[in-house]
Amino acid sequence: MIASMTAFARVQTETGSNTLVWELRSVNHRFLEVQFRLPESLRLVEHALRETARKHLKRGKVDGSLRIDTLAQAGAQEIHRPTLMQLLATLEQVQRDAPESPAPTALELLCWPGILINPMPMGEADTVAAVTDLFEQALSDLLAHRLREGTALAQVIVERLDEIDRIISELRALTATVAQELAHKLRQRLADVAASVDSERLEAEVVLLAQKADIAEELDRLAIHVEGARSHLTQAGPHGRRLDFLTQELNREANTIGSKSAQVQCSQKAIDLKVIIEQIREQVQNIE
Repeated sequence: MIASMTAFARVQTETGSNTLVWELRSVNHRFLEVQFRLPESLRLVEHALRETARKHLKRGKVDGSLRIDTLAQAGAQEIHRPTLMQLLATLEQVQRDAPESPAPTALELLCWPGILINPMPMGEADTVAAVTDLFEQALSDLLAHRLREGTALAQVIVERLDEIDRIISELRALTATVAQELAHKLRQRLADVAASVDSERLEAEVVLLAQKADIAEELDRLAIHVEGARSHLTQAGPHGRRLDFLTQELNREANTIGSKSAQVQCSQKAIDLKVIIEQIREQVQNIE
């Protein structure tokens, strides 16, 4: 199934006197990048959480945030002395190197991330298990959201591919008479200047012009890429990189068609193609 890289999930549960809240946000990205905001006492589970995310996600920038609200001891906090000592040592070094810099106040020190911690024993096995289980639930919800949005994106892309097929058919019909139209225009110009040209030479020039304006190969390749994109949408993912490549190829063929068009209608159709392909490209950027 097609999966979007844009999604959001929020789950929460109560464990004893704590309320655990996981929030996951995912946006498009060239690769998979996972970042977490966790209480300092739970940093030991970050690697396991990251590995769990990598098993289910292939691309996207994912931000995970865990909030722990204490019910029984609301507002009770303690100073994390190792972090405070490290911060004070760093500040002492800064003041030696830059004595003119003002010293931070006690309140400013307390606002430093990791200084104040929850006094609850967050490293216990049951708490770690609850955090991990809730993360897996949030990840499952995130995946479901990505799949729902991916299905909608796939439908939009299929509709645009159908439009490209329609334009290809119209271009084939328009270019079927391009040789006759070029011959008529050339004869008309010769008549306007009262010039006479050997009929064989005229036919040769018409053939040469028709060859330069021939877009049959470009239309064939365009149709092949459209079919390739449509087929890829039905295969197992990830899909984004392949679809992005096919979008570039579609745009390349549309540019060639526009540069070779000898008819106003064909030039307009080439512009329509580029607009549709750009719409596909914008959607593809969000697909995993």
